[in-house]
Amino acid sequence: MTRTRATRTIDAPVGAVFDLIADPVNYTRAVPEITKVEFLTDQRTGVGTRFRETREMRGREATTELEVTEYVKDERVRMVSDAGGTIWDSVFTVTPMGDGRGTKLDLVMEARPHRLLARVFVPISKGIVAKAIAGDMDAVKAYLEDAQTDPS
Repeated sequence: MTRTRATRTIDAPVGAVFDLIADPVNYTRAVPEITKVEFLTDQRTGVGTRFRETREMRGREATTELEVTEYVKDERVRMVSDAGGTIWDSVFTVTPMGDGRGTKLDLVMEARPHRLLARVFVPISKGIVAKAIAGDMDAVKAYLEDAQTDPS
């Protein structure tokens, strides 16, 4: 198993940060590498929501099916995927900062390979995964902070 973590402090309220990360449509607006979201369930948020996310990765499109397995409003959301012989378990946690305006956003992604090739590939790809996670977190931060300063 490998674990990758990224944390950002965002100048936006907890509710705004949570609503962005917990809703696949909103998240897609913030992260330009995500090109499409297709829902596999009628519901769009909350435990049991399943969707396919297509994103551009290193010049190629990659589609992953995810399921929301934990959802605590304005606190945390967990999404799990079984792709490429690996269980990808991602937990986003939001915590209000002392001033009440800012939010700490923490993402922990665990990769648990269950196939032989994945056991070789996952440790090798940790740097690529960390870079992609950092890019997503930077995009979320920029999107939310731009929304806070946009007068329109």
